[in-house]
This record gives sequence, structure tokens and C-alpha cells, in this order.
Amino acid sequence: MMKKIVFGAFVLLLAIKVSAQEINWITFEEAVALQKKNPKKIMMDVYTNWCGPCKMLDRDTFKNKDVVAYVNANFYAVKFNAEGNTTVTYKDNTFSNPGYDPAKANRRNSPHEFSRFLRVRAFPTIAFFDEELNLIAPITGYQRPQQLELYLKLFKDDKYKDMKSQEAFNEYYKNFKPSFNQTK
Repeated sequence: MMKKIVFGAFVLLLAIKVSAQEINWITFEEAVALQKKNPKKIMMDVYTNWCGPCKMLDRDTFKNKDVVAYVNANFYAVKFNAEGNTTVTYKDNTFSNPGYDPAKANRRNSPHEFSRFLRVRAFPTIAFFDEELNLIAPITGYQRPQQLELYLKLFKDDKYKDMKSQEAFNEYYKNFKPSFNQTK
């Protein structure tokens, strides 16, 4: 009996350690449901299966322990395949991918209607939503941990609401002091 308890505790600790090193990715629908109970902003990784920089973002930035800890504590993190075949309901609108071809699942495929709605024009794009599910901004391109940190903190703390011009953002950017470690 004692061996089972010790083994169970070991498995639980291992599960906690593994989950603490990865972002808790969920679906958009799960994030919407969670927001009703505990409002948080949403960070959506809009990717494609064939995108090299998307894979780099997963490998380098989304595995960074500082990014993982900050995202898990402050955002609902969503993975969204911009050329996938899922149906998404957003603010009483349903989005799908009528041109989806299963034979092209790992190659370029038809763009999903939701990715078009989000104004995604390149991959990867990280789309941020506020607590009321309003799109804050899509951030295009590969982001290193410290580059992503700037946006995570800008949106989490609502600092973007005070920025009425490009000059205001440039000032924020110039004065931003990153604290995330650049490596995993």
C-alpha cells in the first residue's frame, strides 16, 4: 500500500513538473468558457502545419520557462491552425474552412475563415483578445522570448489602451526592460 502511495505521489509530482514546463494550450471554445468563470485575456497562436517559423516559435519561445510561467499565469493560451478544419464560433458568428482539403493537411491548404477575420496575413501570428473577447491585435512574425514579453506585458497590463499613436508605442518599446531569459 505504501509503495502505491509513494508511486502515486511521484507520478503526480512528475506531471506537475512536466506541465509547469509547457504552456497549457486549450481550444478557443474552452478559453471562451473559462473566461465566463475567470476572465483573462487570450493569447492565440495562429499557425500552419508547414510553417518553419511557427515550429521555431513552438520550440524556442513557447518552451522558454519565463514565457511558459507568464502565459500560464496571465492568459488563456489557444493554438489555432489557420488552415485547419475546425469550426469556430465567435460572437455569434460561425467560421469554418469550406475549402479545406484533407489530402493537404501538412502542406499549404485553404485559409480558415476565422484567420481571415483576425486579419492574419502571415505565419506565425499571435492574436490577443481582451476579457470581453474583443480582438486587441494580431502580432505577426516569429518572436523571441524577450520580444514576446513586450507584447505579453503590454496587453496583460492594459498599457496598450493609453497608446494613441505610433510615437507612444515607440516610447514604450524604447523604455521596456525585458526580464525573460532569452534561452530555455
